[in-house]
Amino acid sequence: MHPLEVNAVNCIDERPDPGCERVIMTQDELKAAVARAAFDYVERLIDDHSGEFILGVGTGSTANLFIAELAKISSSIAATVASSEESARRLKEIGIPVIDLNAAGILRIYVDGADETDDHLQLLKGGGGALTREKIIAAASEEFVCIADSSKLVPYLGTFPLPVEVIPMARSHVARQLVKLGGDPVYREGVVTDNGNVILDVHNMKIDEPRKLESAINQITGVVTNGLFANRPADLLLLATPEGVQTLRAK
Repeated sequence: MHPLEVNAVNCIDERPDPGCERVIMTQDELKAAVARAAFDYVERLIDDHSGEFILGVGTGSTANLFIAELAKISSSIAATVASSEESARRLKEIGIPVIDLNAAGILRIYVDGADETDDHLQLLKGGGGALTREKIIAAASEEFVCIADSSKLVPYLGTFPLPVEVIPMARSHVARQLVKLGGDPVYREGVVTDNGNVILDVHNMKIDEPRKLESAINQITGVVTNGLFANRPADLLLLATPEGVQTLRAK
């Protein structure tokens, strides 16, 4: 039995034909379509939600398109919690307040992209360098909605290098331990995270047990966290395909 429940919610080219012909979409168009679908999902929640609505917002190219959509309802969002300084800047530019997670408490929903997702909605994230704050906000949210295009859905995680955020003085030590786990760590030169740390991108890592590997890497002294979101996967995946934006939930 396939571990996903799939529901096609709309045709990307929005043609009235119920057959909804397959069309060739660029990756940017797919990202824009799933950002709109995420906006529609959040807008419905805001309409149904009593009291002030505080939204968690992620980082990356797809998240940036979602932020742009939020401009339409900026007055309806009491505040946001952003996973990066860049996302915070974009939100403030469209008039949406950004607050610290400590002031927000438990978030109703967090929307973010991914570099890879499997069919259990376990994710690989961190290509943009915001993995630690992304993981914190995901943990503090009642619902984690991942938005991605179909190229991100993979049978097994690990084709995309696994980011690991590391305290600078521990970089070499952590790299040696990652080699013992079977990976080839590469220092992401010139990158300092919003937390003041560095990133090692681990290539050729076999990830057949994502939860186990996530925990093992996090146990290495000097690691802040890694880009596997397996112990706290997404609750919902909005996936843009040439046939439409699909809604996927793990059983």
